[in-house]
Amino acid sequence: MLRLFVAGMTPRSRRTVENLRRICDGPLAGRVDLETIDIYQQPHLAEKHQVVAAPTLLRLEPLPQRRLVGDLSDEARVLRGLDLHSGLGTGNDDR
Repeated sequence: MLRLFVAGMTPRSRRTVENLRRICDGPLAGRVDLETIDIYQQPHLAEKHQVVAAPTLLRLEPLPQRRLVGDLSDEARVLRGLDLHSGLGTGNDDR
């Protein structure tokens, strides 16, 4: 489960959503559920998850949780940061 926190639908927020959808539809297709949260519309969720900057992406499951901040334009960085390897040469997963 991925939860993306954005601050309104600014150009930066839209770009981040597009970048993440591209990754979710590509290397992570069928492997993750994505929920987008506007912190202006649902500030209680930002507080609950201790989100202090936007955009912020949380990987809630599998544990442990992971957190990335920024526009998520670097696909390899996102996959490494979330520890969700696509199986397309992004690293060895010995677990």
